[in-house]
Amino acid sequence: MRSISKVAPEWWDYTTLDEKILNEAAKITIDKLKRFERPGFKINIYDTVQEFYCAEALEYIGAWLQATEDSPAGICGPIGPTEQLPIVAQMVNAMNLNLRNCHFWGMDEWVVGGKAAGVDFSLGFAKADLDLCFNRIRRELRMPKENLHFPSEKPDEYVKSWEKARCVVMQGGQGETKHWAFNDPVKRAGKYKDNPPSPAEYRKLSTRVVDLHPITLIQNARTSGGGTVQNVPSSAVTVGPLQTWKAEKVSIWHPGHHDNPFGMRLTTFMISQKIPDSAVPMSLLADHPQVVFNFLRGGFGVCEIEMH
Repeated sequence: MRSISKVAPEWWDYTTLDEKILNEAAKITIDKLKRFERPGFKINIYDTVQEFYCAEALEYIGAWLQATEDSPAGICGPIGPTEQLPIVAQMVNAMNLNLRNCHFWGMDEWVVGGKAAGVDFSLGFAKADLDLCFNRIRRELRMPKENLHFPSEKPDEYVKSWEKARCVVMQGGQGETKHWAFNDPVKRAGKYKDNPPSPAEYRKLSTRVVDLHPITLIQNARTSGGGTVQNVPSSAVTVGPLQTWKAEKVSIWHPGHHDNPFGMRLTTFMISQKIPDSAVPMSLLADHPQVVFNFLRGGFGVCEIEMH
């Protein structure tokens, strides 16, 4: 029988893994990081913050440059990291890049009172995308509103939108539950009391409303609200693995302040060694045909005891 979580006993999470996996992951150093590449899993290391966020912004441009009237294309983008978003707008404006055939899918959104948060919600993800990127693009260059796809509590239209254009890349960060978007581990209840969903079962999940793991609530309070966890909604709507596998490439960006040094190492190790486990949702990308992990060298940190 698997271990009980050390942080949330009613949930599955990475603390329920075999300790051998955890200990091996913790040994990874920045100098050995590239050794964990394999076919289908690439690792990039950036030396400066400027290079890191410029490269992240260029993924938007690269995807949109592929869009034509006959073959529209786009990117599915995150909230976290967000530092690339104003750079994206600046690049579009400088290049006079017309986005009329381009698409964008938001990855997720908070659910408040049973409904997806609107653009007036201060923590809202659609609000951040618009404020930091799309509303900064010159009007004559902006993509049509119908090409901006944000998930709602009734995600049918959002799910259908994935058939309207080719998703060149799904770009995201990694949460402390080792999630992408809000694909958190599930609660330890019902048929999942003794074991989490199998990787194959979890991968069938589409865009849906989810309850959020306690670690995710604490993380979002820390990164977006100065620790005010009382202001963080406990549920959200998230893009599913089903849509993720429609993306030609999944690109994950690790600046070092979303997940911790151990978390970045753990998912690198599990994807590299093809150890998918739904208690570590990011590890399921071990089965995706094209995954890229991008690290900021100064944010990789160490997994050593440092008493303060």
